[in-house]
Amino acid sequence: MKGKGNVIFCGVGGQGILLASELTSLALLAAGFDVKKSEVHGMAQRGGSVVAHLRYGRKVFSPLIENGAADVVVSFELVESLRYLSFMNRKTKLIVNSQRIFPPSVATGLERYPEGVLERFHELGVPLFPVDALEVATSLGEVRALNMVLVGALSNFVPVDEDDFFGVISGKVPEKLLEVNWQAFSEGRRVVEKALMKA
Repeated sequence: MKGKGNVIFCGVGGQGILLASELTSLALLAAGFDVKKSEVHGMAQRGGSVVAHLRYGRKVFSPLIENGAADVVVSFELVESLRYLSFMNRKTKLIVNSQRIFPPSVATGLERYPEGVLERFHELGVPLFPVDALEVATSLGEVRALNMVLVGALSNFVPVDEDDFFGVISGKVPEKLLEVNWQAFSEGRRVVEKALMKA
């Protein structure tokens, strides 16, 4: 067991963020790491912001990640990635789902959805890995597997074997949905693998 890391999962309520962070935590524990996790999801059921901090290593004493110290940020919604910009640095890998979910103020026409989100990260030099997780999950016939697409994408940056991920996914997902969730994981992993080969 080698390595340590800080991962932030962010998005809005109903996207499976907490399950994704739980599965990743369990996979890291299965790989022999100490893991600490913290969640904030006050207004999750109304489409509010949800965030989970996950830290792993030989021994972890606090679950909270300091500003500028995230190794990976997994954003389940496009503009939510901007909310956690202060946790990133030029080495932070940003996996961002390109899905846009309009908050009530945008849906009612009071405000406009921000444009140029990905361009902003390009300008800042943050390593960026866009994933259309909703499209991938929809193509597999199970939109609820969106979170598994993003866990698969993240798996490229954490020291966990696919077998360990498969073991924890098998233990948490109903058997009838296991195959589609594993397909979603594999597709998400492949999208980022392909981007890394081009880099």
